[in-house]
Amino acid sequence: MLDLMVKGGLIMWPLLLCSVVALAIVIERAFFWLLVLKRKNQPLINRIFSLTEEGDFDLAIEEGENSGCLVCRILTSGLGHRNYGLVQSLQAAAMFEIEKMKRYLSVLDTIITAAPLLGILGTVSGIIISFDLLGDAGIEDPKAVTGGIAQALITTATGLSIAIVTLLPYNALTRKVEKITRHLEQLITCYEVTVQKGVEKKCG
Repeated sequence: MLDLMVKGGLIMWPLLLCSVVALAIVIERAFFWLLVLKRKNQPLINRIFSLTEEGDFDLAIEEGENSGCLVCRILTSGLGHRNYGLVQSLQAAAMFEIEKMKRYLSVLDTIITAAPLLGILGTVSGIIISFDLLGDAGIEDPKAVTGGIAQALITTATGLSIAIVTLLPYNALTRKVEKITRHLEQLITCYEVTVQKGVEKKCG
């Protein structure tokens, strides 16, 4: 590893930084999603829907607002601010949670783009150095040139490897966020109908 770092030159250090940052983000996001799944409380979600349909809004808010469940927080936040517009309140609460899901994804996207470019930059720099060596050593010593080009290509290989390895969890995380977003959109529509039923029952 250290030998590759030395052979690749200075560009290997920002590439190393990219790989460390990408790994740290993937681990952090994995723990985040594990926590989201662990805190999901389907019985409580069902109870909030039931209480809301019965028109018992205060109890629904009380039971759901301190929950670690993502969906419960969205429902109770929207219900608590229903006087300012139920759908808008639910959407605002959902967007707040979605933004937390998207955290650091833009950094991964930047690393996927930047790593190959850094690798190419390292290769181009290495080739320039190799041609300088060719001018100094002459055609009689081709090893001075081919050895330099071989070393320069290390950065391109490293940059592409980092981008490819980072792309897999990035796509998985992006799809996860998109799936949850669609689910929340459907949930908000269903909850809007449930709240309307609760209002009618409460008024009736």
